[in-house]
Amino acid sequence: MSSSRSVAALHPGRSVVEQLRERMAAMEHRPAGQPVPTLSGMADLVPLRAGATYAVDSASLALALAAGASRAGEWVGFAGCADFGVEAAAELGIELSRTVLVPDPGEHWLEVTAALVDVLRVVVLRAPASVDERTAGILDSRLRTRSSVLVVHGPWPRVDARVSVEESAWSGLTSGTGQLRERRARVVVHRGARPPQRADLTWPGVHLVEPPVDRPVREIRRASG
Repeated sequence: MSSSRSVAALHPGRSVVEQLRERMAAMEHRPAGQPVPTLSGMADLVPLRAGATYAVDSASLALALAAGASRAGEWVGFAGCADFGVEAAAELGIELSRTVLVPDPGEHWLEVTAALVDVLRVVVLRAPASVDERTAGILDSRLRTRSSVLVVHGPWPRVDARVSVEESAWSGLTSGTGQLRERRARVVVHRGARPPQRADLTWPGVHLVEPPVDRPVREIRRASG
C-alpha cells in the first residue's frame, strides 16, 4: 500500500501502521452480517451489513454510504477515486484523519483494494470498466473474513444492493442568481428480484424526506334545530 496516503493528519504520536494494525486485530473478531453504522437518512433505505457489497452510480451516494461508519469512529478508504471531494466528505461527517485515499491504484487495483479491506471498515472502489465473477469472488471472500463493507462505484457482478439516483434537482437559485443550497434526489434501491424501493433524500447532510401524512377526512354536519 505504498501508494496510499491519509487524507489528513493522523492521531498525534502514533503511526498509521500502528493504528491500522489495531484495526486489523479488532476486525478479526467481528462476525460477518452484523450491522455497520449508516447515516440516519439512509439507515432504513440501505442498511449496511458487514461482509456485503453495494453498488452505486454516483460519488455522492458512495460518500453517503461511507459516512455513517466514519462518524461512528471507523476507518474508511477510497480506491480509484481520483476526484475524491474533501469538502463534500467533511460536510457529510467523514473524519478525514481516519480516511485512506489511493487515488490511482492502476493495474494493481485488486491487490490494493484487498489490502484496504483487511484493515478498514468501509472501502469505496471505483473499479475498472469490466470485472469478472472470479475477481469479484476474491474480494467477496475477503469481505466476509474481515467483516468489511465494499461500496463499488460502477458495475459489479454480484452485489447485495444497487443504489442509484433516478431524479435530482437543486434549489436556491432565483431567476438565475443566488447560491445552490440544497439538492433533492429520488434514490432507488434494487435487491435481487424484490420490488425496487424508492425514497427522496436531501443533501447536504443526507436527510430523508418524509412523505406527507394522510390525515383522515372528517365529515362536518350542520347541527339542526
